[in-house]
Amino acid sequence: MSGLTFAVDGALAVPFAAVPTIAFRLRVANLNGTREIQSIALRCQILIEASRRQYKPLERERLRDLFDEPERWSRTLRSMLWTHASVTVPAFAHEIACELPVACTFDFNVGAAKYFHAIQSEDVPLCFQFSGTIFYATAGGPLQIDQVDWNREAKYRLPSQVWREMMDHYYPDSAWLRLRRDAFERLYEYKRHHGMVTWEEAIESLLPLPQEAAS
Repeated sequence: MSGLTFAVDGALAVPFAAVPTIAFRLRVANLNGTREIQSIALRCQILIEASRRQYKPLERERLRDLFDEPERWSRTLRSMLWTHASVTVPAFAHEIACELPVACTFDFNVGAAKYFHAIQSEDVPLCFQFSGTIFYATAGGPLQIDQVDWNREAKYRLPSQVWREMMDHYYPDSAWLRLRRDAFERLYEYKRHHGMVTWEEAIESLLPLPQEAAS
């Protein structure tokens, strides 16, 4: 038995990273007083516990793409995988705080990006499920190896504004779409044929006017 416990105490958007990143403040406690942790190769699976919050009308509308009509949510609203992350926890005896960096995507073909974009306010309930390898030593003994208990997890409610502020910082007033190659080539040809300068101009010319869409 590893004798470790985990808690997530906070989250901040990392302002200067290669990709949008949230750093979760992770607290690890060692309940086994007879050994000193040398390091932990820690892995984490993060789930969005979608059924553990209420949703406003606009959020419900945006989440239809993920969970179908709200009338069916009693069967379709389930926890969903957000991502995997890893970190090397340095040496400690009793307790340590460290950062768990989580890279984020704004690709709307990814379910988690659709979910976070749909949330307008309040928090997103998350479940962190931990695994990994512990390197430790007892008094006067050699280096030994143990595994993180399979049932180690921590709950955390991520403020939705952390996600929004992060994406606004990395992609101000913009979003990402991935298209099939043939669809992109057709759109590119349309843009060139009509002498349009920007992709927005090409897409907006194909969309109905607001009053037409509402009718």
